[in-house]
Amino acid sequence: MEKINIWIKIWGNYIGGGMRNQDIVWKIKHQISLFSGFLSEGLAKPERKFIHCMLYGIQASKDIKLSSITRALGEKISFIKTENRLSRHINKNDIADFINNKLSEKGSKWVEEDTILALDLSDISKEYSRRQEKIAQVRDGSSGLIKEGWHLIEVIGANIREEKVLPLYSELYSSDEVMSENAMILKAIDRVNFNAGNKGIWVLDRGGDRKRLYEGLIKRGTKFVIRLTGKRALRKEDDTLTISRDMALKCPCEYKTKISIRGEVFKEKILYIGWVKARFSFNKIPVTMVVIKGYGEFPLMLITNLEVHHFTDALHILEIYLTRWKCEESWRFIKQGYKLEDIRVLKYTGLRNTAALLTAVFFFISVILGIGLKLRILLKKIYEKAKRFFEIPPFKQYAICDGIYSILFGKNLSPPVYKNKPIAQMVLPLDIFTP
Repeated sequence: MEKINIWIKIWGNYIGGGMRNQDIVWKIKHQISLFSGFLSEGLAKPERKFIHCMLYGIQASKDIKLSSITRALGEKISFIKTENRLSRHINKNDIADFINNKLSEKGSKWVEEDTILALDLSDISKEYSRRQEKIAQVRDGSSGLIKEGWHLIEVIGANIREEKVLPLYSELYSSDEVMSENAMILKAIDRVNFNAGNKGIWVLDRGGDRKRLYEGLIKRGTKFVIRLTGKRALRKEDDTLTISRDMALKCPCEYKTKISIRGEVFKEKILYIGWVKARFSFNKIPVTMVVIKGYGEFPLMLITNLEVHHFTDALHILEIYLTRWKCEESWRFIKQGYKLEDIRVLKYTGLRNTAALLTAVFFFISVILGIGLKLRILLKKIYEKAKRFFEIPPFKQYAICDGIYSILFGKNLSPPVYKNKPIAQMVLPLDIFTP
């Protein structure tokens, strides 16, 4: 790792030291063009151009409103014509599933057996909207109040000892349009599992403590760690039926560990860990409930089908769940970094497409810019353009977002670059005869 950092520094001084602003702009535009080419592969040319414009415009304006994206594109036609074209394309065809499939396909190469796949049930609240389609009741995650809006399912991959996050799936939907939230969750799991070869460990918070999801995950042979609400009935090894919270309170937690919590104030906590072998009341497959005491008023209960025989196994389950909190910062960034809750698209299809395209932007800044050595040098220049007075924050995507915005703001969009050139439609076969 030290050798890699030294080479990055040497090549950064050699290649990037004299890099001009126009060179940085060109390199970022080129990478956006290549990524949009992959993301839109298989679509018609107008749709490919539209996706390229959206990926560039969202990053150049740091916004998802079509008016802001139109200004960032800077096309040599009237403002209203560009905005009308974007509005027509975003509402024309539902490409959310197509984009999610592309993202999970691209990101699956980094998904390993122990990669954490964190699934979050979020929402977009639009309390005063009356004209946007399929708006329904949602529970605001921050306040707990019932408001108007849409549901959002997001899947992000991460590793315990790495900072990189993998946005793999994001789907906006309305409860008026979809009757079963469980079916939507299993749809997201199936899509990611299909591309990742059923690798990874699925991690859900208390919203995932549902019989239908347990049955679906076990049926698919998927590894999982889910936080219990405390109300679920479990059978112990002696076949007695007990509420999980009562079982956790009586569980002996003999092993002690210390964790560091990074927040507004850096603090440490002493935790006590134990585990209980059990099974669900509706299934005979054995599971383990890992119990952590000392974090809050009530014990933290994690149910898993992973093997737990020693303290190190139970500690690993805790680390898996805590890694999910790393992904929560990603979900917060998606909403705040590009003003997702300020979405103004009226059509339901456009709302779904916007959420998927924003996840594609997040994939670009989180994954694509960190793949190769030359792109890491470019990333270093983006950090410099962020113009932050203090050090780069632990979640670096905020600085990348600011840096790309500073570089692309006021620059016009360049024509897209496609790796695979389209085959000419009118080609006549000729036989050449030689005398």
